[in-house]
Amino acid sequence: MIVVTGATGNIGRPLTEALVEAGEQVTTVSRHAAAAPEGGRHVVADLAEPAGLEPALDGAKALFLLLSGDLHATGANPADIIDRAAASGVRRVVLLSTLGVATRPFGTTRIAMRELEDVVKESGLDWAILRPGGFASNALWWAESVRSRQVVAAPFGDTGVPIIDPADIGEVAAACLVDDRHRGEVYELTGPTVITPREQAAALADVLGSPVRFQELTRAEAKAGMVQSMPAELADDTLDIISSPTPAELRVSSDVERVLGRAPRSFAEWAARNVAAFR
Repeated sequence: MIVVTGATGNIGRPLTEALVEAGEQVTTVSRHAAAAPEGGRHVVADLAEPAGLEPALDGAKALFLLLSGDLHATGANPADIIDRAAASGVRRVVLLSTLGVATRPFGTTRIAMRELEDVVKESGLDWAILRPGGFASNALWWAESVRSRQVVAAPFGDTGVPIIDPADIGEVAAACLVDDRHRGEVYELTGPTVITPREQAAALADVLGSPVRFQELTRAEAKAGMVQSMPAELADDTLDIISSPTPAELRVSSDVERVLGRAPRSFAEWAARNVAAFR
């Protein structure tokens, strides 16, 4: 049995599908009720309260750990999840981290994630760590404005990074969960090329078959929208990266191809699969 946390999200869904297709039994975990995977089960749990994960860990051999906001919840102790997993008999953990641990190591969120990476490495379990950069699925922020006004509104329209399709992250995670060759590896995951917001708007127009106008936002305008769904500190952190990416954040990694034996998917491929969200 393999436990997948964050199972209803952009990474958890393709990860679960890949594991089921490989013949693995899967326990999916999320905060809200959801359908169980074929041949598996679903457990409702909040990772900010690690004790609630114990029913999911019963009988499990491996764990995919995606924490998102749970890492920073009041009173949260993510290291306790690793301890409980080991005590339950789990022998392998794959942690979803972030590229920023390497490229911008001194931010508050990345200090906490780096500490968790260290806990995983020192746990005595088999482990792999995934460090993706920006996600292609962040373009869903524009879905409503594209549907209603045929507009993509974003700051820094001509500054890009090599964003990755979350489905590629899920498939890499599946390989790391079942294949011993990935033990002790840290993979930096990016898409195949640097792409700017303006170029993303053009790619959306191509798959929609209709014009999509790009509207440049100021940093202040962008932050005002972002703080509706994230802390101001995280909004500033994100804006720092997308306005002035470092050379390491612009580098296209070969790690997806190393693991999967194929190039990572392009933004255009992601957009074609998700075009219904923009219509």
